[in-house]
Amino acid sequence: MSLAGKVVIVTGASSGIGATTAVEFAKQGSKVVLTGRNEANLKATEAACKAVNSEVELLLIIADVTTDAEKIIKTTIDKFGQLDVLVNNAGFGERGSILDIDVDQFDRVMNTNLRSVFLLTKYAAPHLVKTQGNIVNVSSITGLRAFAGLTVYCTSKAALDQFTRCIALDLAPKNVRVNAVNPGTIVTDFLKRVGLSEAEYAKFLEHSKTTHALGRVGAAKEVADAIIFLASDSSSFITGATLPIDGGRHAMCPR
Repeated sequence: MSLAGKVVIVTGASSGIGATTAVEFAKQGSKVVLTGRNEANLKATEAACKAVNSEVELLLIIADVTTDAEKIIKTTIDKFGQLDVLVNNAGFGERGSILDIDVDQFDRVMNTNLRSVFLLTKYAAPHLVKTQGNIVNVSSITGLRAFAGLTVYCTSKAALDQFTRCIALDLAPKNVRVNAVNPGTIVTDFLKRVGLSEAEYAKFLEHSKTTHALGRVGAAKEVADAIIFLASDSSSFITGATLPIDGGRHAMCPR
């Protein structure tokens, strides 16, 4: 996949899709920068990367993407001298109807899911131009479809999709590609962090078998595999794409 030796930043690498993606880049022989807020979880990801490639070069950065974007890029360049791939995976969600939510929720979600991506992209872009690298943003099916009770989250991901397309056009003349993946329901702890109890989450996963055309939910590796593809030269003629990794959910019209 031509990713050996490439310097890759994965934000939100401490769990879920981010952790799995970091491991897949390690398998490819990339130099992987793991960023996240939870040091213990990042070290677990570090161990998982070393388990699949004992010689992998890793850099752990304990950081919050909402406040440390410049630090993440600078620390990466100071360590490796270049940047080839930026995976904007860190994400955050909260539930609530417009009748109940307040502006603080709007700011929290937008700061993590959109503003941080803008800042990381801005600081990374000059270095990606030098290497003719690329960006993969982790969006969501909620960027393509509307869901009640997730107004702010859906809006942030729809904005991220449009940001992906616009930045793809900005950077295309420099031969820097920008794409996004839009996962459907994937088995991670994300929805539990949004507020679902164990029982609610189990019920949701069972219901999701009926909302995805393939009749099942997805695994983090299935998203990571798509990210690896988009980051590699195998997708050299793809930019500005938002790729659903959702078992066909985006194509469904429930009756």
